[in-house]
Amino acid sequence: MNVIEGIVVAPNARVAIAIARFNHFINGSLLDGTVDTLKRIGQVKDENITVVWVPGAYELPLAVSTLADSKKYDAIVALGTVIRGGTAHFEFVAGECSTGLSSVAARTALPVAFGVLTTENIEQAIERAGTKAGNKGAEAALTALEMINVLQSIKA
Repeated sequence: MNVIEGIVVAPNARVAIAIARFNHFINGSLLDGTVDTLKRIGQVKDENITVVWVPGAYELPLAVSTLADSKKYDAIVALGTVIRGGTAHFEFVAGECSTGLSSVAARTALPVAFGVLTTENIEQAIERAGTKAGNKGAEAALTALEMINVLQSIKA
């Protein structure tokens, strides 16, 4: 029986991080967790990490698609925060962001890690950006690293 399981060490990986400026005070913490995990746990070299800022979560799929099509990266981590408000705006932004990112991954066969928080309130966002509920940016980085190695093993 052949079993393929990914590891998270990927020192030669080239990773792009697409991050939304909107809700910067939360997303900055997600970025810190992502970069720390890539470098400290994944052993990814600083020069192999590219950070691309976009206006908001809605713009992430386009940026991620363009990054993927460049064929310069082994994985992309998408970071952002969408906090529910009093209108239907949340559903549109969160849904299109999620669908768009998943579509890019399927179309390009490139790992796209979902580090976009979709929360009911600011407190939940803060909890998921490095306090009580961990750091979802760090978790997305681990996912990207593991998927790089899984896909490489499948192709070998």
